[in-house]
Amino acid sequence: MSGSLPFYQKHHRHYDRSYRGRETASTISQYQQSASSYSAHRSSSARGAITSASVDELGLSPQPKRTKPSYLAVDKENQIIGYVVPIFRGSQEFASGLSDTEEARAKETAGYLARRDLFTSGMEMERVEHKSHRAVMRESAERISLTKRIHENEEYHKLLNKDSLMHPPEFVIKPRSHTVWEKQCVRLHCTITGWPEPRVVWYKNNVSIDPMAQPGKYKIISSYNVHSLEINRCDFDDTAQYRVSAMNSNGELSAYASVVVKRFKGEVDEFLPAPRLLPCLEYGVTFETHIVEKFDVSFGREGETLSLGCSVIIYPSLQRYQPEIEWYRDDKLLEPSKWVQMHWSGDRATLTLNHLNKEDEGLYTLRVITKSGYETHSAYVFVRDTDAEVAGAPGAPLDVFSQEANKDYVIVTWKQPAVDGGSAILGYFVDRCEVGTTHWIQCNDTPIKFARFPVTGLIEGRSYIFRVRAVNKCGMSHPSRVSEPVAAMDPADRARKGASAPWTGQIIVTEEEPVEGVVPGKPRDLMVTEATKNYVVLSWQPPGEKGHEGVMYYVEKCVSGTDSWQRVNTDIPVKSPRFALFDLSEGKSYCFRVRCCNSAGVGEPSEPTEATVVGDKLDIPSAPGRVVPTRNTDTSVVVSWEASREAKELVGYYIECSLAGKNAWEPCNNKPVKGTRFICHGLTTGEKYVFRVRAVNAAGISDFSQESEAIEVKAAIASPAPPFGISVLECVRDSMVLAWKQPTFVGGADITGYFVDYREVIGGVPGKWHEANIKSVSERAYRVSELKENMLYQFQVRAANMAGVGIPSRPSEVFKCEEWTIAVPGPPHDLQLQEVRKDSLLLLWKPPVYQGRDQVNGYYVDIKEAEAPFECWRGVNEKATSKTYMKIKDLKEGVEYVFRVRAQNKAGVGKASEPTEPVLAETKPGTAELVVNVDDDGVISLNFECANLTADSKFIWSKNYEEIKDDKRLTMETKGNKSKAIFNTPSEDDLGIYSCLVTHTDGASASYTLTEEGLKELLKTSHDHKFPIIPLKSELAVELLEKGRVRFWLQAEKMSANGKAEYVFNDNIISQGDKYKMNFDRNTGIIEMFMESLGKEDEGTFTFQLQDGKATNQSSLVLIGDVFKQLQKESEFQRKEWHRKQGPHFVEYLGYEVTPQCTVRLKCKVGNMKKESVALWYKDGREIKANEKLDFSEGVLTLEIAQISKKDAGVYEVVVKDDRGQDKSTLNLTDQGFRDLMNQVFSVIANSSTPLKIQSTEEGVRLYTFVSYYNDELLVTWHHKDAAIAFTDRIKSGVVGEQLWLQISEPTEKDKGKYAIEFFDGKGGLKRTVELSGQAYDDAYAEFQRLKAAAIAERNRARVAGGLPDVVTIQEGKALNLTCNISGDPVPEVTWLKNDRELVSDDHFILKFASGKFASFTITTVNTNDSGKYSILVKNKYGTESGDFTVSVFIPDEELGKKK
Repeated sequence: MSGSLPFYQKHHRHYDRSYRGRETASTISQYQQSASSYSAHRSSSARGAITSASVDELGLSPQPKRTKPSYLAVDKENQIIGYVVPIFRGSQEFASGLSDTEEARAKETAGYLARRDLFTSGMEMERVEHKSHRAVMRESAERISLTKRIHENEEYHKLLNKDSLMHPPEFVIKPRSHTVWEKQCVRLHCTITGWPEPRVVWYKNNVSIDPMAQPGKYKIISSYNVHSLEINRCDFDDTAQYRVSAMNSNGELSAYASVVVKRFKGEVDEFLPAPRLLPCLEYGVTFETHIVEKFDVSFGREGETLSLGCSVIIYPSLQRYQPEIEWYRDDKLLEPSKWVQMHWSGDRATLTLNHLNKEDEGLYTLRVITKSGYETHSAYVFVRDTDAEVAGAPGAPLDVFSQEANKDYVIVTWKQPAVDGGSAILGYFVDRCEVGTTHWIQCNDTPIKFARFPVTGLIEGRSYIFRVRAVNKCGMSHPSRVSEPVAAMDPADRARKGASAPWTGQIIVTEEEPVEGVVPGKPRDLMVTEATKNYVVLSWQPPGEKGHEGVMYYVEKCVSGTDSWQRVNTDIPVKSPRFALFDLSEGKSYCFRVRCCNSAGVGEPSEPTEATVVGDKLDIPSAPGRVVPTRNTDTSVVVSWEASREAKELVGYYIECSLAGKNAWEPCNNKPVKGTRFICHGLTTGEKYVFRVRAVNAAGISDFSQESEAIEVKAAIASPAPPFGISVLECVRDSMVLAWKQPTFVGGADITGYFVDYREVIGGVPGKWHEANIKSVSERAYRVSELKENMLYQFQVRAANMAGVGIPSRPSEVFKCEEWTIAVPGPPHDLQLQEVRKDSLLLLWKPPVYQGRDQVNGYYVDIKEAEAPFECWRGVNEKATSKTYMKIKDLKEGVEYVFRVRAQNKAGVGKASEPTEPVLAETKPGTAELVVNVDDDGVISLNFECANLTADSKFIWSKNYEEIKDDKRLTMETKGNKSKAIFNTPSEDDLGIYSCLVTHTDGASASYTLTEEGLKELLKTSHDHKFPIIPLKSELAVELLEKGRVRFWLQAEKMSANGKAEYVFNDNIISQGDKYKMNFDRNTGIIEMFMESLGKEDEGTFTFQLQDGKATNQSSLVLIGDVFKQLQKESEFQRKEWHRKQGPHFVEYLGYEVTPQCTVRLKCKVGNMKKESVALWYKDGREIKANEKLDFSEGVLTLEIAQISKKDAGVYEVVVKDDRGQDKSTLNLTDQGFRDLMNQVFSVIANSSTPLKIQSTEEGVRLYTFVSYYNDELLVTWHHKDAAIAFTDRIKSGVVGEQLWLQISEPTEKDKGKYAIEFFDGKGGLKRTVELSGQAYDDAYAEFQRLKAAAIAERNRARVAGGLPDVVTIQEGKALNLTCNISGDPVPEVTWLKNDRELVSDDHFILKFASGKFASFTITTVNTNDSGKYSILVKNKYGTESGDFTVSVFIPDEELGKKK
């Protein structure tokens, strides 16, 4: 039962009786019984003695006596023709006469008075019997007056200064956590303030608590801001976190408290409170209730009658007091009906189930309620299907229910049966029957698979019942149990009228006469509430404007995307605001709209719905997850499973069982269970069963889950033995970390947790035990907090499993709570021994809790024989290990050993751990090792077999001794006593140590180390097993033959005579034909296929598939994209080449080479030439003449280009031809081609360069090199100290002929260093270097200075610049004037000589030297004596120079005579 009731139940006139608190209802009923004896002997006159005046005196308002309303409709002859349903227009409060608040207070006051009157002493009982009726009425009046005053007072305070008083809820006192023993009671209290008065709700694990859902279990009390939750007779399921939430209009606040319920499995000592019954101190009586002769788990069959009964003993026995007896099925209170009958004889409660149906299956609980509490007993009742009328027919459906009933329409739902008869259920038929008749009408013509069906065509006002039948290919099932009657009427009318009577007479609905006809408005809120492939259900709200008369509706549809509306109900409009449409095309999309109509006409259509696709929207749920069976009793097993991950509107689950290996499945339940845990009863002790589960919803039943592991049916598990070996791992000022060892006996089930208790020890006297942890801890270590510093404490630990909490351990030693300050780490803990053999074992441990000053960086393991003294401890490892496990070897067989572990950090080695229990070095019989295996399918797995396996044993696989919880890389499979770990995708990530431990054994375990070499070997073996192949010498390859033919081939190692080969192209088998030629040589294993050429259609994948017995192999070659195009191009090229080579052709195409003289030689090689063959050269399409004759013996053609330059760039072509054909070769020497050529030329030039040399000049120092040929395109770079030189007026470079030079004028110290000239050839280039430093620089500089001085002297010495003739012939008597230029610095001295004798300037010889530049020689009057050799001599400090000329004087007459 849910925590809140629907509104129509809260205000229903029967709500006071059916839904009031069970405790209050019981008290009132007993109060009425006790007063009946008094009222029975009163006369009728006494009962009517109260007059109107007396009523007025009491303050009561006289109630007018109402006539009983009649709902019968009669005709003129007073003949009954049906029911009349009046239009109900009253308020909600009219139904009960009180508001919610007043009604609650009235009930609470009445209950209090009833309890007070019932449980008073005997004298009080007598006084009650002798009270006058007037006094009783006075008390009633006082209660009503008090209620009214309280209500008025509350309303007054609500309005008083409302704004300033309002504040959110606040917890003055929060609830406190409790730990109690089983069957004790606990009460949680809190105090809450707030205005308006907060609404308080209690939650258990975030689920609201409804006291009426479990009467007697919870009691919620709220009084004067104090709120309490009382939990009666706590059990394990009451262990939870409880939350109290307070909420008003200003906010919400919550507080939390935990309740832990413990089960005690031992004798009670003086510190343990004994279980007690809750006394009713306010009543003075405590009842003890005992249920004996209890009913057990029962099995029945459909159609049978079953009775359940218990004897009840109540002490003390009061003759006038009877307990309240309640029966529940699946926690729902049962009410007497034609199917259920209850009987209470005073000491025995009996429940009789008439004509069993599967709806009667469930957990039945008898609850005996007294004022002191209640006692319950529960057992399950199973109902099996009756035998089918037709063999193989399914079981009957169940839980047929009618919902959303309206005037002419109702939806029928049901649950699918667990038994389908061995074949799938095809669908269901729904039948209806009018109440009062026995005529059943089938509602659907074809079976429907959906467990929900709208039944239409009902007659308004009539009541119906429904049933459902299932059908499969074998036949029809029995019909289900009929549903409860439902009336076809408007829901509002039904809410006003109450439960519909099972009568089929006509109901006349009376309405007020309409004043004036009004066309109704548009219906509102039209929506599709349900859509399946069989039908679509529409619902809407009536229009706001509909006049004073009722409305009916027309439904219209249209296909989405069109505007063609079609009326669905053309004949009769529907009266209900819901409608089901059938005969729609599955998969099509429709829109719908509705019109209202009345006597005034048809209104406007509503807004159309969104497009709705006809089809099932609810999917069948996915299969449930892992199914886990657990032992329960010797005839039952607890089955739990993982819920379906994708399950919408889940109805429940069906569980089936089968004897292991039989595959004969039987249902465990015939009524779906909603949880994920179920107890399967009726099993055979000692047999092994497997289980599977299916999920159910309205869409159908899911697939079965995977089968569970087989489980043997035997008695339940027991609680574990006490732990032992309690030690301290860490201690601080207010807490201590404890460790302990696992119990020697775990009770047949895994330990789920531990509980720790502690107590103070003062003066050697132990105190009271206190709980350290409310929630169990799974580790064997726990920190106990909130201790007192420097106090002494003792501890005890209890283990818990599924059976409960075991007895506590013996108290530990006394430990002092003081903070550890040592620098070294604390002791390791939880030492475990595995893989015990005669000479080795494995020791595992956990790191210390106390790390010390630094982190732990290693561990030491100590060993000694068990019987040896303490001094015999010796170390196993000399070097600390960083791992938390160690394989200890070299043990002596038959000797018992103990071990301990010490941790170390930088500060040193810490305290040793507690020693292990003695272990005997022996290999127990039946001990198996972990075996790695590769099966025929190539699956690699680790296998472990345990001979002494128990029913509760589990195989736990670990990697590097850490349990494997992520199954992505490994898949674990366990069958019987064997378990395997399968590698999903073996790789280097799987390297490590694998171990398997079997629980609930004597330590069965083993390990296997997977190394890199081992993995490689396993992968090779796996591949060989998985794919038995024919070994190949070579994979499928392709090659081109002469004429461009294509050959595909491969070679196998060995093939028998039965070997076969198939040729596949693009997944299509190809065969021998014009296009393909195949050859298979079984002796050599060569398989080949030939194709003359490749076309576009041949692009794809070629595969050769081989088979030789079981062995197979295949090899594929993918020829697509660029690969195929390249092969096709090459094939076409080869074909053309073959045709080309039939005439003159080029053996080597046109290329070039550069000679050492930098001459470019174009050359090619030709073949298949004859005398008539010719060769023609072209440049840029123009023929050029080659100065050479064809040499057909060598077949080499050349064309030389000397001193190549840019004008030689172009496209060169050579053509060879004769009568057989022609061939040509082209060489592109433009752009990049020409640049590549020039780079090669530059490379030759660079390589011809001479080493750099140093030469001194009068200007400075010159570095130079010579090349064999210089080209203007050559790029060179000069470097100084590895940096490019920036040229200036002082440093210059240049080329003279084939000399490349660098001139450094006036060198300085900065010019010293390494110089280099770099030639650029487009690749790495070439450098020539010289070192201008040290002696080389000194010599060069000295020579420069010398040459510079010589140049200066040569430049400044005295010179005769010119102006004097060699010979002067002059006539006697003439004047001779000669002038010449003189240079020199300083200005030279000038001397004139005649016949080597110095002349002196006089009147005859005038000698002048003007401006230091011009010297003149003048003979004023020439005579014959002036003939002779003349000289001018100039001289300064840098040198002397002379100029000579001859003067010849002639007489004119003589000269004339000579000529004659």
